Amino acid sequence: MSEHVEWSDTEAPAPSATAPVTPADAADAARLVAFGLQPKVQPARDQEYTELLRRYREDPPFARLADAVAAGLGLVVLEVSPRAGMAVTAAEDSVFAVRMGDYARRTSADGGDRFLHGLAHLAVAAMAFPRPEDLADDGYIGRVSVNGVDAFVRQACRRLEERAEAQGENTDPATDAPGLETAWRIWARRSAAGATKDARRLAGSTTGIVGKAVAFLTDSGFLQRTGDDNGGTYRTTARYQLQVRDMAGSAAMAELLELGVVPVTDGTPTLLPPEDTDDLELVADAGLPFHAPSQS
Repeated sequence: MSEHVEWSDTEAPAPSATAPVTPADAADAARLVAFGLQPKVQPARDQEYTELLRRYREDPPFARLADAVAAGLGLVVLEVSPRAGMAVTAAEDSVFAVRMGDYARRTSADGGDRFLHGLAHLAVAAMAFPRPEDLADDGYIGRVSVNGVDAFVRQACRRLEERAEAQGENTDPATDAPGLETAWRIWARRSAAGATKDARRLAGSTTGIVGKAVAFLTDSGFLQRTGDDNGGTYRTTARYQLQVRDMAGSAAMAELLELGVVPVTDGTPTLLPPEDTDDLELVADAGLPFHAPSQS
């Protein structure tokens, strides 16, 4: 009985989880979500953002309120931390979702190219984080180049063609047939670079498609441009790592990695050299390897 009395005497008062939500609380929660929708805003450089993140971590009712605001907007909260800020991704039915069809229409008049644009994004993710441990390591920084991603996809095309031939499958499908396998085959037929009269790469070339993908990812705060070599070089951000973690279970990404085009043994991925390059179109100066251990 005495133990019960001692525990009752020292028991902390119940948290004020039932305190009414004020308009100011709602405004702060919405402001935090708004920061999450501005991926280029870094918490370390914005005092208000830093304070709202601290409140989210230390005030559970406020955290629940911010989560509810995000959910109401069709957003999924991936992580809330000083390194990533409030990292959110749009659910499929969210007004903030960018659909591949819309994305492709911004870049090409040919609606069939949406598969190639989707493949470019898939390839960038696979090259940036080729191992599960890379995704699990918060300090890992992936590095990719435009020409290198194109070379990666072209070797994947070759592997898929060899596999289809070995299994007696059709290796020359209609170009308007849906599916990633078809996209890989269309990619192999497309010019790697091409050029306009002023030497710019064609938007419909495969490096043009990859360039559009990495530019979009950079504008979205997922990549940071580090140089102009090899068509443009980029490093990953914490937000992109979280996004790729969210998609890592996709069958398409798993199949791409299982092709064995990117062997990783010591933390420094590269491309396997093909046995015969006579009929394999590769961009000059592919710029491999693409990654390095965590560094600034």
